[in-house]
Amino acid sequence: MTEHIVGNSRAYFMDCVKGMKAYPDKAFDLAVVDIPYEIGADKPSKKPSSIKQKNGVKLGVKCANYGKKDWDKLPTQEYFNELFRVSKNQIIFGGNYVGLAGGYLIWDKLNGVTDQYGCEMAYQSFSKRTDMVYFMWSGMIQGMYCGKDVRKALVQQGDKSKNEKRIHATQKPVALYDWIFNEYAKKGDLILDTHVGSQSIRIAADRHGLDITMYETDEENFLNGCKRFDRYKSQTKINFM
Repeated sequence: MTEHIVGNSRAYFMDCVKGMKAYPDKAFDLAVVDIPYEIGADKPSKKPSSIKQKNGVKLGVKCANYGKKDWDKLPTQEYFNELFRVSKNQIIFGGNYVGLAGGYLIWDKLNGVTDQYGCEMAYQSFSKRTDMVYFMWSGMIQGMYCGKDVRKALVQQGDKSKNEKRIHATQKPVALYDWIFNEYAKKGDLILDTHVGSQSIRIAADRHGLDITMYETDEENFLNGCKRFDRYKSQTKINFM
């Protein structure tokens, strides 16, 4: 499979730079991308299979242990040239790793003391502001609210069966992309994602009725992401029957 097209949602298994070269200047209203940060995320450590609760009792947890790969390399200058050429506005997670100057969106994961990064920074081209958005995201501990009110964000999802299932080492929550589209996109916008990974953004775009074009170069991630989107679509049909 080299492409997966469902309505106005298009995912391509190909190099994003080659893909972008096929589009004219400013073809997309908004690019929302999660670039590789070159921090070793493609060689994750094995996670523990249990956690110790406050009362001392150990609780077994299912952990996805991702295989070691070789995709976590910063994009080239050619990539950024094409990205800024084909999009009118950009939100670039990891923009701080490549020295992008401008406004920033800081996602606080509210994950406490952990070996994982406590926040991620996304360059945004809309203003010079730096804003915080909160969503609890730490393994089996996930939030119920994504937004700027930290008090609401501190409430975790009690029913773990409702947690978002992880299929990618650097997966971002659908709720985060929902919030981004609520804040930065409007009906009719054409969206671009160059490193789609788990396809969380694809689910959010579908929820918002947005036209989205996506690229991925890791075949396993591409196929797993497409399967995830298909499952989401099948469940959506069932819920509306």
